[in-house]
Amino acid sequence: MTSGAQTAPFRLAVDIGGTKADVALVSSDGVVRRRARVDVRGNLSLLDDLIATSREMTLNAHVLGAGVACAGPVFDEGRRVSPLNIPQWRDVPLRGLLEESLQMPVGVDGDVRALALAEQRFGGAIHRRNFASLVVSTGIGGALVLDGRLVHGRTGNAGHLGHLIAVPEGHECSCGSRGCLEAEASGWALERNLGGSPHNADADTRRRVGELVGRTVGSTLCVLDIDVCFVSGSVALGFGDSFFQSANRAAADVAKLSYCESVTFVPSALGEDAPLLGAACVGWDS
Repeated sequence: MTSGAQTAPFRLAVDIGGTKADVALVSSDGVVRRRARVDVRGNLSLLDDLIATSREMTLNAHVLGAGVACAGPVFDEGRRVSPLNIPQWRDVPLRGLLEESLQMPVGVDGDVRALALAEQRFGGAIHRRNFASLVVSTGIGGALVLDGRLVHGRTGNAGHLGHLIAVPEGHECSCGSRGCLEAEASGWALERNLGGSPHNADADTRRRVGELVGRTVGSTLCVLDIDVCFVSGSVALGFGDSFFQSANRAAADVAKLSYCESVTFVPSALGEDAPLLGAACVGWDS
């Protein structure tokens, strides 16, 4: 939900993706009050642009702190970030730079991990304790909530479902491996295969993307023991029913244990503000 009004207090929310970054003020009830956008792709002054936009956004507003959702990997609670889809950023001390520049506390986490927090706070997982969040967009990312808690792992990067192997010895991935789900079914993979926008994909391609996601993530369900996988992202949501039907059929084909049978892939209900709500949740939880 978006509104132009500015009543305090807010969190500054910054969502940094591979092609764009959105900056906004978000109220505690999950309303986006104001927003701005910064181009990411090829932008060598990206950090300076983000800081300038954030400063402008917080003028004359009661802002308690900031939350940043960034493509991963994200290390040391955001003290270092090296997003695979932002090649000009490697080991950037993002949290410290933003705290120094904005003079406020800043939390930083991975973008899909942030979405899981938003799903838990505002979305379909309000009453669920075991679920996955999956984004199928320009890239593919994931996050896990087990027993009501976001799973961090040793380095804070648990849940990178996009780098499960979907096609052995398949296409080269940005992570250095081959055949990752992201290298076969993401937006950039589809652009490579189609020679154009994923939104022009035919019915067979849409079904195949759903099948790849369902089979690959479905093969982990016996390990994760979750209730549901909430899916967002322009590719999955843009492909609609053909994606979700194919994903659920493929998952059912590989996840045969009885406790996996009821697990489904469903669209996230957070809407277009989901990434910013996730970033704000990182700020609230940090």
